[in-house]
Amino acid sequence: MSNISYRHNLPLDPSEVARVFDASGITRPTADLPRIARMFAAPCLVISAWHGDRLVGVSRSLTDYVFCCYLSDLAVDKAYQKQGIGQALIARTQAVIGDEVSLILLAAPGAMSYYPVVGFEQADNAFLIRRQR
Repeated sequence: MSNISYRHNLPLDPSEVARVFDASGITRPTADLPRIARMFAAPCLVISAWHGDRLVGVSRSLTDYVFCCYLSDLAVDKAYQKQGIGQALIARTQAVIGDEVSLILLAAPGAMSYYPVVGFEQADNAFLIRRQR
């Protein structure tokens, strides 16, 4: 979509992030706005997608910028999905971190088929201790 603009590390309103999460179908603690604010205040790389002044997509990654980058959130409002915005958010993240940095993520069950299409390979060597809430 050509009228979408992207911004790098722009401070985001937690209520707008929660709205995009809810509109995307991703499961995040959107009723807890202070927690959403803390999620985006940590050392992270944030790329946002905008249609005019409306936030329509967001990617949030934790990275050291030299070895690994964990893509912890990728969300695009369902009204804007299937237009390449998610792929553009990933590409812009990769452009910032460079080709020496591995991009890693844990996919939501409903998104397992999406990530191979946009260039991710499935790993079988990951471990996880699930959050309690």
